[in-house]
Amino acid sequence: MIVEKQRLQDSNWKNWGPYVSNRQWGNVREDYSPNGDAWNFANHNNAESYAYRWGEEGIAGISDAKQLFCFALSFWNKKDKIVKERFFGLSNPQGNHGEDIKEIFYYLDNTPTHSYMKMLYKYPINEFPYDDIRAENARRSKKQPEYEIFDTGIFDNDEYFDIFIEYAKADYHDFLVRVTVFNRSDKDAPIVVAPTVWFRNNWKWGYNTYKGQTNASHEGCININHDSIPVKKFYSRNINAESAFCDNETNNPKLRGTPYPGHTYFKDGINDYIIYGSNTVNPEKRGTKASFLIDDTVKAGQSKTFDFRLSPDESDNPFQDFDKILQARTDEADEFYADLQSDVESEDEKNVQRQAFAGLLWNKQFYHYNVGKWLKGDPNYEAPRDFNHYVRNTEWNHLHNKDIISMPDKWEYPWYATWDLAFHCVPFAIIDAEFAKGQLLLLTKEWYMHPNGQLPAYEWNLSDVNPPVHAWSCFRVFKIDEKQNGKPDLLFLEKVFQKLLLNFTWWVNRKDKNGKNIFGGGFLGLDNIGAFDRNMILKDGQHLEQADGTSWMAMYALNMMRIAMELAQYYPVYEDMAIKFFEHYLYIAEAMENLGDGTKGLWNEEDGFFYDVLQLGDGDSVSLKLRSIVGLIPMFAVEIIDHHLLDKMPNFVERMDWVLKNKPELTKLVSHWEEEGQGRKHLMSILRKNRLSKVLSRMLDEKEFLSDYGIRAMSKVYEENPFVFSVHGTENMVYYTPAESDSRMFGGNSNWRGPIWFPINFLIVESLQRFHFYYGNSLKVELPTGSGEPKNLDEVAQNISSRLCSIFLKDEVGQRPFNGGNAKFNYDENFKDYITFFEYFHGDNGRGVGASHQTGWTATVAKLMKPRLSV
Repeated sequence: MIVEKQRLQDSNWKNWGPYVSNRQWGNVREDYSPNGDAWNFANHNNAESYAYRWGEEGIAGISDAKQLFCFALSFWNKKDKIVKERFFGLSNPQGNHGEDIKEIFYYLDNTPTHSYMKMLYKYPINEFPYDDIRAENARRSKKQPEYEIFDTGIFDNDEYFDIFIEYAKADYHDFLVRVTVFNRSDKDAPIVVAPTVWFRNNWKWGYNTYKGQTNASHEGCININHDSIPVKKFYSRNINAESAFCDNETNNPKLRGTPYPGHTYFKDGINDYIIYGSNTVNPEKRGTKASFLIDDTVKAGQSKTFDFRLSPDESDNPFQDFDKILQARTDEADEFYADLQSDVESEDEKNVQRQAFAGLLWNKQFYHYNVGKWLKGDPNYEAPRDFNHYVRNTEWNHLHNKDIISMPDKWEYPWYATWDLAFHCVPFAIIDAEFAKGQLLLLTKEWYMHPNGQLPAYEWNLSDVNPPVHAWSCFRVFKIDEKQNGKPDLLFLEKVFQKLLLNFTWWVNRKDKNGKNIFGGGFLGLDNIGAFDRNMILKDGQHLEQADGTSWMAMYALNMMRIAMELAQYYPVYEDMAIKFFEHYLYIAEAMENLGDGTKGLWNEEDGFFYDVLQLGDGDSVSLKLRSIVGLIPMFAVEIIDHHLLDKMPNFVERMDWVLKNKPELTKLVSHWEEEGQGRKHLMSILRKNRLSKVLSRMLDEKEFLSDYGIRAMSKVYEENPFVFSVHGTENMVYYTPAESDSRMFGGNSNWRGPIWFPINFLIVESLQRFHFYYGNSLKVELPTGSGEPKNLDEVAQNISSRLCSIFLKDEVGQRPFNGGNAKFNYDENFKDYITFFEYFHGDNGRGVGASHQTGWTATVAKLMKPRLSV
């Protein structure tokens, strides 16, 4: 058996991993200000001196699963004013398009148990342009592009270090660390390498006083002492490396001018010692934070290697087997991915897919947030909350998160987002189905899910409403897992189904404004896609009927019906639940036709498209004829049922037949249920064949949604002819904007008015495949619209999938579109095969936009690159 697959059977191999955030400052958890100013309370400028409450940050950081003890790398080029111990970026108020990391690094490899990990950081040899980046981004407007670190010119002459960081586990609690520093310039350059260990500060808040300690042992060795940490030794192969010690304590005298009782060597002590030679490290060589300091010079065009080990054992020669173990773990990682990618033919695709999986795995994080404690403050650390003004998450007192969770991006979004996580779990299931299932179950636990059944959205506002895609993800993961393991995990499916019943009920009770099966939810994760803020409370009884919200619920009902049908194959009691969700779906579909009261529906026959509808206080309504992916989401509510399933469910069939015979107004809403498709399949969809064809003619029109790189979030027709709508006396104008947002709505760092987003595109591809599963070659559409070239829906799905994958793959001239035409990124030997998986992509040229390492939902590209016959 493949060694890494064997390790996956033993959960102890995951006790340690890349669980340290890339950014802990600027988070809600660390905000103890009275006015909710999270970005400024703990910020990049004070991060070196501020001891965090809820988690830790670092470069290539690892920790145990409870983050009691951490390890990360720090560097100094002898030019910067601070040691590089955390990645730099702009806060939301500082960036002209919101928060934005200003570093270049790549996740190159990782295995599911983190037995082998590798990443690359490109660190400038010259002074890091902190001030230039801040000043230029402050000067730029939202109409201008972001000013990135590459734009400063600091990489123009190859005056940078390529720092490769590798980890290999010798055993559960035994880690090898190799740092290889390449000087890419034509001049010798100095560097200080400072591998650092520290204990998360959980002793200052008033609940316990126990502290771990580090202290100097002998040359090249630091002792690690903690009751709960098996790691006891920190070794450096360079035995002449100096060791330095301080404490993971806030430097209040520096930050706030307040005295600190007693004397201590604060968190920033090692930084100040390295930069200024200050007397800020403990001369007794002990503390809760410790580093080896290796001061070296790397010759022009050459490299140097620095090895370290974290071990539970005392050893006279801890590096004796280092090279052998590192090579073995590298080979085992290659073996794991060679097996996984055996049916992927292109070497370029293998490279992209492997880095996508690496990014997923590197973006795991220890996430700790006890809202009750956070709101009231701690015994030794009061929270000066002003509850007369906005304080976040007051209604989530029950929430207590303390787990390893998949993050969207550990710098820009170092907190879980529920609908993001649902997409993460699909590619995760290919490499580690148990982790994927565990993540999906975790969000439904009683210390996550609200007592009313709502799932938490994200820490900036846990009560926001994300699209209900959890059931879809659960069933997809269940099926991938079943295919890989040859047996269904029914316990997982039962557990998650029972909890999703609560969540579905919350949606029905809370988001159906008038009890007519038309569902809202506000922005529903799509930020600024509308003409105005869809969370806005409208005047005079007006309210928005959302095509996407209602479609998501139709999809949710079908997902729950399909899960119940699956379970009913083994436990007949679930037949009744399948019937329940079948009827839920029918009532939602009916409501979409007439908004529940005989007025005009969400479908516009003249345009052949779905639109939001604004209900006016006098009973009239206005169709908001803005063509966006809101009108494509109804495609997602589709389910194909094999007849053999129905043969095992006589009660379901009997009830279904009764409904369809006795409620003709509902019968017409079940597309071709009685007419079996190819292979005796039955179709359930909001979109009947005629409507589906009309929607697809819009979607596949290159003048509207179809880009060379996927499906745009908004029609391109609004580039020259903007959509205009007035509400509350304000004229709202929407242009097609293919890249960065030009609106401050939702912080201005996200844009759904033109770019290509992987989660929506992924669902489009899957929905088309389902429709084809029923229609086969009996339904063909032009691709692109107007071309005269008919394609079946599977061919359309594959075409869109190929366009999405092409964002990352080399084209005929060797460029990768996500690089945005940057010649150095595309052609330089030290850049050209490294991939970053952005949050979204330019609607016209495929350039990466937004969070640069969002290898969460964008990692669905790894699933698209997996031949469909395999998983």
